[in-house]
Amino acid sequence: MRNFVVKTLANAAALWVAIWLLEDITLTGDNTGRKTVTLILVALLFGLVNFIVKPVVKFLSFPLFLLTLGLFTLVVNALMLMLTSWLADAMDLSFHVEGFGAAFVGALIISIVSWALHAALPDRD
Repeated sequence: MRNFVVKTLANAAALWVAIWLLEDITLTGDNTGRKTVTLILVALLFGLVNFIVKPVVKFLSFPLFLLTLGLFTLVVNALMLMLTSWLADAMDLSFHVEGFGAAFVGALIISIVSWALHAALPDRD
């Protein structure tokens, strides 16, 4: 359970960095508390999308992964961020990604920050 909470908070931090750096990824809310709750809910949603949908997409696009030597992962990550934005909109969460370019750069930022945080934080299985 602790590992799940740590990974969710790391995803929330990575999403916050992407929101802070890119103007096309937005998180709106009335106050800081509401924004924090929304960010944590979006991080949970992002983790769920990456847990359920991403493996299926990676399996179906395996030839593209081989052809591009793994660089297609960046496109899949951007698509997962766009799907998270769409689902957040459907759930009435105030998180939005404007376009594929913002999703691509945002997914790259999220990947780098998540990697750094997971490397720095202890992992108990």
